[in-house]
Amino acid sequence: MTTTTTTTTSTTTTALTDRTVPPLGGFSPTVLRLELRRMLRNKRTLFFSLVFPAALFLSFGSQSDWNDTVGDGHGHGNVAAYVMVSMALYGAALIAASGGASVATERALGWSRQLRLTPLHPAAYVVTKALVALALGSVAIAAVNLVGVVQGKPSMAVGTWLACAALTVVCVLVFAALGVFVGYLVPGENAMQVLGPGLAILAFLGNVFIPMDEGSVVYRIAEWTPMFGVAEISRAPLTGDLAWGAVPNAVAWLVVFVAGAAWSMSRDTSRV
Repeated sequence: MTTTTTTTTSTTTTALTDRTVPPLGGFSPTVLRLELRRMLRNKRTLFFSLVFPAALFLSFGSQSDWNDTVGDGHGHGNVAAYVMVSMALYGAALIAASGGASVATERALGWSRQLRLTPLHPAAYVVTKALVALALGSVAIAAVNLVGVVQGKPSMAVGTWLACAALTVVCVLVFAALGVFVGYLVPGENAMQVLGPGLAILAFLGNVFIPMDEGSVVYRIAEWTPMFGVAEISRAPLTGDLAWGAVPNAVAWLVVFVAGAAWSMSRDTSRV
């Protein structure tokens, strides 16, 4: 009897130990598709994706100097285009971060415990969440650009327009990862209470709302913040200029947030 029990236990332990991790850490296109459908069914998500970013852009529509050329004549468009790209970035960053932060709700519902029972790698889960948030951010960017086309005030070449939109989509990955990271650090619905004001502050520091004097102390501090690099990259085709530290800044913060999100998920599921 004892020998049989010991053998059974040993066999079970060996089976669990020998369980192989699926390719790509368990990343599944099916799960990605289901996540996208779930988010798009959320009316609040659709509101923030389509209405809020466009409203931010239109709120600046009464400015009389929108037709001025960006960069004192050295840019490739006018101020209206500059504001449009900036508002598209902020709106997309906000909705992407909120999409990533949905993990906070899932944790409260016990979904993290269920994931622990699967061979899903934390990095694969973070990538899934980031791609969902990226898709939502793309919707926000498209909405703002569509409003800009209808309004008719932004002026820049089609190639410049498309380049700015494409770069903005790529840059949104930084805030998708940030949302997942915060979602694992902050309990429940409090995640957006942290991300909302936090992203607004980062937007001010990132030259998204109000351009800062390059020689000021605040500007030197802002160069190290997460929104600074992505804002510079998103507007580079329009302004014709790119700060030397913009790309390293964006890449560094992306690595920090992805690593932090993966670590937070590993720590969270290890408690199960």
